[in-house]
Formats: sequence, structure tokens, C-alpha cells
Amino acid sequence: MTRLIGEAKRRSGAWNVSRRSGPAGELHEASLASMQEAFRQVTVLDASRRALVLGASQTARDVDENAARRAGVEIARRRSGGSAVLVGPDEVVWVDVFVPAEDVLFEPDISRAARWLGGLWAKALGDSAAVWEGPMRHNSWSKLVCFAGLGPGEVTIAGRKVVGISQRRTQRGALFQSAALLTWDPTMYATLLATPDGADLGQLAEAASGLGTSMRGPLLRAFVALLLDE
Repeated sequence: MTRLIGEAKRRSGAWNVSRRSGPAGELHEASLASMQEAFRQVTVLDASRRALVLGASQTARDVDENAARRAGVEIARRRSGGSAVLVGPDEVVWVDVFVPAEDVLFEPDISRAARWLGGLWAKALGDSAAVWEGPMRHNSWSKLVCFAGLGPGEVTIAGRKVVGISQRRTQRGALFQSAALLTWDPTMYATLLATPDGADLGQLAEAASGLGTSMRGPLLRAFVALLLDE
């Protein structure tokens, strides 16, 4: 279901703003469709059920489907990023942002492209948050779990990742799929995914940190307000 902000689709500055709810797979397909437009868009996405969303480089071999079924977790897929994210009502604040290729916010250098967006998340989170400006940082879990690794433009607090950002780019522009982590459950990730050889659950646990479910509303409002000023 799509709910447009206000009584009709609203333009705030150059942004088109909407909110969608539904199964995670349907939300991702709708975001891809938004890349056919020629204007800036921001969409708040509310997954109606808990789902493990696989990244573009992952296959069915990366998932324990029986474990997912027992846990009541759906399996979905996106075409951005490389590894999995748990989404759902208490998992993340999920916001997708599309920037057309001719827009001043579009950055051709993929390693720099998400820094402005990460900066807005960091401002919304406050002085304790920092934007990662270094190279990609990997560990034994990062090929499986998005929040285990750290890429340019993503956000940390006390060295732990709290906002993940993935991209899909075409000639039309860049779709940034961002998620602020409300609940961090490394054990669930380890249960649902094929654990890599020699992987240390403690390393996964220390890679990220949940902000708390009470942050959903205040953080979303702060972030969208900052975005609409861009």
C-alpha cells in the first residue's frame, strides 16, 4: 500500500515525498520503479512483516530457509548492496532516496556518492554520530551481513555501525537505500544465514549497535526534515 504524505503527492522543494507499507519484496520492487522518474524522491518504507532482505550478490545458498521458516522470517531480495539486512516493524528505519543523474546531489564517484546522505543521518542522530569516510571495511561476516561491514558514507556511533546505505545506479540516477538500525540481533543473523568458516559471533556482535525502537519516530522526523532542506 502506498500512502502519500499529505492529502496528495506533495512537493517540498525539489523532493517528492511518499510512504509505503507492505511486504519487503514488494517495497523493493516499488523503489526500483521509482528510478524511472526524473525528479528527486524520498520514500519511507514500512515492512509489514519481518524479512531478511538479501543483497544483490547473495544467493539462496547463503540462507537457511528452514531456520527462516521456523522463525517466521520472510526472504526477500534487493538489487543494491552486497549483503543481508533484517527489516520489519522494530528492526530498522528504512528510507529510500532517488537522485537523478543531472541533479546537483548526484556524485559520479561511487565511493563518495553517499557521504552527503550519511551526513544527514549523522545530524539527525546528534553529536555522537560520525560518517565513515575511509575505504570499505570488511570482516568474516560482511559478505553475509550488511551491518557487519562498513562503507563510505555509512554512520557509526562509538565505532559501531548504526546506519547502512546501499546504492543502485543507472544512467537515470542513483537510488540510495538506507536503514538506521533500531534492533541489533546478531544471533538471529547467525541463525538465518550460512555461517562462514571461522566466523566469530562476538565479532559480529561488536560490529553494529541498535538505537532502540523508541527512536523510530523522532529519528525519522529529524532525518526527513533535514533531507527536505537539501
